[in-house]
Amino acid sequence: MSSIPVRLGILGCGNVGAALVKIVLEDQALIESQTGEVLEIAAIAVKDLSIERPEWIPRAVLTDDPVSVVRDPSIDIVVEVIGGHDPAKSLIEEALRFKKTVVTANKALLAEFGEELSLLARSHGRDVFFEAAVAGGIPLIRSLRVSLAAERVRRVTGIVNGTTNFILSRMSEDGVSYEDALKSAQELGYAEADPSADVEGMDASAKAAILASIAFGRKVQLKDVFREGITSVTLSDFAFAKRHGYTLKLLAICELVERSPGEEGSIAVRVHPAMVPVTHPLASVRDAFNAVFVEGDAVGELMFYGRGAGGMPTASAVLGDIIDAAHNLRHGSMERHVARPAARMLAIDELEYEFYIAVDVVDRPGVLAQVATVFGNNGVSIRSMEQVGLGSEARLIFITHLAKERAVQRTLGEVRNLEAVKRLVGFIRVLGS
Repeated sequence: MSSIPVRLGILGCGNVGAALVKIVLEDQALIESQTGEVLEIAAIAVKDLSIERPEWIPRAVLTDDPVSVVRDPSIDIVVEVIGGHDPAKSLIEEALRFKKTVVTANKALLAEFGEELSLLARSHGRDVFFEAAVAGGIPLIRSLRVSLAAERVRRVTGIVNGTTNFILSRMSEDGVSYEDALKSAQELGYAEADPSADVEGMDASAKAAILASIAFGRKVQLKDVFREGITSVTLSDFAFAKRHGYTLKLLAICELVERSPGEEGSIAVRVHPAMVPVTHPLASVRDAFNAVFVEGDAVGELMFYGRGAGGMPTASAVLGDIIDAAHNLRHGSMERHVARPAARMLAIDELEYEFYIAVDVVDRPGVLAQVATVFGNNGVSIRSMEQVGLGSEARLIFITHLAKERAVQRTLGEVRNLEAVKRLVGFIRVLGS
């Protein structure tokens, strides 16, 4: 076993950073006995030294000078748990230039600059580890990068944002409005005061870009991901879903689309609410939990499930990366790295779904025929239809057969212009069972 400590410089001491310090200090003997690695916390960079910290944080190693940490020749591994683009990106780049291995949980940064940082690390003979960037404590990234490295992955479908899953769970199970469910999430600490990154799907989109890049071996960036959030989901949508054997989830879907056997294929990556059949494994994922469903040619179907957020689960994933990084440093080895070419992206309007569509209409003879004619003229076939309410509250609800997004969007544009249609009140894609 190694008796020479691996010295850590930690950038940030929020929920994840503080939890990481706690695990490292309390489990030093366990870590050494199971891995052979001795970890030593050499420095912790924080923005404000005057803020009160948990009692286990060693005050002697705190500093408000992060640059000194990444340049310190005695530090072996720099752990970035600040988040965001600045100053995280410049600090990681500086650490790599000073030949430090980097461990990060920064999904937003990796979704934009992951390939660039990986190439910089490679040029200096170092690695960038990022297991905790997607799905917190679930060992997902390592499974895709290592265990499934030779697998032809066809699709990755996941609930990768615990905040939105909590909100949708409350709406489904307790019958509370979106606004009340969001308030509950904020009170419990699942949602920020400004929840837009979660509820508008930005957080999930960054994770989807990372997952697609790894699963398909292509460079996928945040700008390549189609995104819709959950702010327009209503209790009426849930009522329909329950009547017809569905539930509602915010899904990140990464898919390899091949038009003919043997072709390179295109990649489609999107984040949006979806009606999920209650028989699908993802339908039972509740509250703030995450789950990712992987489909591959040889392995078939795999499900990864667990806590996707929170200080301790995320810190556990960060620690796993630190141990791998320490092993590589001790043995003079590096992670496998293959340059990813740019992906051929397939736009959302080229994809086919079944669709749930609800419109409020004037309740009079011939309205259904008018709406159905618009569907038919655009080549969108109706699988089922029901009317809810009468008179001023009449609503028509449709589920279509498989149809291209482009055709459905064209249909919706024309339906909105019908004199008998008051407004579109529901539009959700339906996940195949």
